[in-house]
Amino acid sequence: MAREKQEEAAAEPAPELSYREQLEHLNPIAQPLASRKLTRKLYKCIRKAAKHKQIRRGVKEVQKFINKGEKGITVLAGDTLPIDVYCHIPIMCEDRNLPYAYVPSKSDLGAAAGSKRPTCVILLKPHEEYQEAYDECLGEVEALPLPL
Repeated sequence: MAREKQEEAAAEPAPELSYREQLEHLNPIAQPLASRKLTRKLYKCIRKAAKHKQIRRGVKEVQKFINKGEKGITVLAGDTLPIDVYCHIPIMCEDRNLPYAYVPSKSDLGAAAGSKRPTCVILLKPHEEYQEAYDECLGEVEALPLPL
């Protein structure tokens, strides 16, 4: 009986959290945080980039390509714990003048990248197929105020 209830609970997808509810789970270092509108635009751009294989996903891969000098927008998940996993990425971005922004949810970030697993950081590369959406996101991310 108890096993059936566990299986039913596991089969049901977790309820979607709203943007406001996701903000309650943010790390203290999640600055600059993308607005709700910019978050949607970034997810949309990431979906397009994933179709053309123009994203780098995960801390090790993103770190490697930032060190190699690859250009793009770095999108970090604001609910990643422990913070130590990826707290060096914004500093690397600032050193190389790469724009970066935090979004509230790592599971939504992973889903936008076409993965079932949550992802804590993505490097979004420019491509001619979605250049207009990329440029719009780039302008808004660069306009966000950097933390002190």
